[in-house]
Amino acid sequence: MLLDYCCRCCSVTFIKRHGHLPINSKLNDTWVVFQNLLMCMVTFYALYYIAVSLCIGILRVEEVDSLLAPFDYITQPSWQNPKYLVCVISTEVTYILGGLVFALIVEEWVWDYAITVTLLHVALTVAVTSDIPSTEHWWMALGAGLVMMILGGQIVAYKLFRNNLVYPVDLHNF
Repeated sequence: MLLDYCCRCCSVTFIKRHGHLPINSKLNDTWVVFQNLLMCMVTFYALYYIAVSLCIGILRVEEVDSLLAPFDYITQPSWQNPKYLVCVISTEVTYILGGLVFALIVEEWVWDYAITVTLLHVALTVAVTSDIPSTEHWWMALGAGLVMMILGGQIVAYKLFRNNLVYPVDLHNF
């Protein structure tokens, strides 16, 4: 999505689709991309806060700041630490469910929006904490979640929208 958007804004044909985009469609395409991105971001954080709330309730953890939980990377990793469990479980559940919901929102572009939402989440984490996350466990959880989001979302998108997808073989005779 990010690469596609940059190419459309600069009128560069990175992947030859139908030549250059007409001027009047560029604004509409950009608006659709931003609407989809906004819906994906809202969905991502709504799922995150729902997952955090459920984990706090199920694990009966009281010392978690639920508002800052998505941006918490300093909690010491330990499977005996309930605060860490809340953070890890809510992250992974959010990414798994997010991929499924993203498939409904953006159809076959799940991977692109998943990567963009993850990059925006990292940027928000840096903005909220005023520090770049330097713990390996946070990056590993983020990476594993991103892979699950992309795979799950792409599988759902393929199952739901397989008749609408364009395959490279079909493009040879276009």
